[in-house]
Amino acid sequence: MITEIVKLSEATESAERYGTAFTLSPEDDAKIKSCAEIIKRGGLVVFPTETVYGLGGDATSPTAASKIYEAKGRPSDNPLIIHVSCPEEAEKYAYTTELYYRLAEAFMPGPLTVILDAKDSVPSKTRGGLSTVAVRCPTDAVARRLIELSGVPIAAPSANLSGSPSPTRAKHVIDDMLGRVDAIIDGGECEFGLESTIVKINSDDTLTLLRPGKITPTELEKIAPVTVADAVVDKLKEGEVAISPGMKYRHYAPSSPVVLLDGNLDKCLNYIEKTGQNNQAFICYTDEAEAILKRLPSLTLYPIGAREDLFTQAHLLFSILREADTKNHSCIYAHLPKREGIGLALYNRLIRAAAHTIINL
Repeated sequence: MITEIVKLSEATESAERYGTAFTLSPEDDAKIKSCAEIIKRGGLVVFPTETVYGLGGDATSPTAASKIYEAKGRPSDNPLIIHVSCPEEAEKYAYTTELYYRLAEAFMPGPLTVILDAKDSVPSKTRGGLSTVAVRCPTDAVARRLIELSGVPIAAPSANLSGSPSPTRAKHVIDDMLGRVDAIIDGGECEFGLESTIVKINSDDTLTLLRPGKITPTELEKIAPVTVADAVVDKLKEGEVAISPGMKYRHYAPSSPVVLLDGNLDKCLNYIEKTGQNNQAFICYTDEAEAILKRLPSLTLYPIGAREDLFTQAHLLFSILREADTKNHSCIYAHLPKREGIGLALYNRLIRAAAHTIINL
């Protein structure tokens, strides 16, 4: 398969793309229209969102869903999120509720995915065989325009090979998907860098948080009571069905082993030093990098931002994991994040990247 790289103008790559007032240039709109024609023909298009790049196909087509699973190397029991251009479009594909619209008013368009009971208009293949469907309306103007011009909801998991770190830059997508998809829209770097928050609406009008993201439990609690699913911070139980993307045991992972260290910097460095391994790496806070190099000059460092700057850490995490993956490190160490605010999303991604390997120091 020949993959077309569709480069958008630099203006489209600005932060303004995520604002409601953004207008695409005629040239860029024509490029997106050509990509929408690919979707209509049953092909696959990778496109940017405010979270990560998505691998998109017609959500109403079982054939397109099968192509997505094949391109990713993803198990077909892992459900796909369908993307709509406005919250109201969910009516055609799911049984919405009053609580859904309260969530939509507060967080949509935005990095929130809501799991609802599905209508027959969404094939079982797209839903991973489940009776529910995950619905999201992205903020990104390019993504929403692609959905509008396609005339169908777009099923789109992250545009990476299954299990590897999600892509936040076009280069990441090209590395994984060249020759596997029909087109890649290069829209620059994604704004946030971690996948959307996923919630399930329960019959009693409460919410279950299935995957944390930029929208935190505290923010969701302002709309409805929230229970955090055990699988957010732990492994899926034996026989438990993954009703949301990102719930698998090992996910977002580089090929090198990742180990999370729970302890202060001195204890972390003592542990790394005692292992005696060569070519090790440490995803560290920016403000501690100088002190680490003074003590362990052979340790490769990947500064991820200031200790309290969780937004920057989220923005950089997958890029760092991908960069580290090119160096064949014997081990990649990282701090165990706190489970507060966006920290819960970082914790969730890192424990899966590490296959739950945590060293308590």
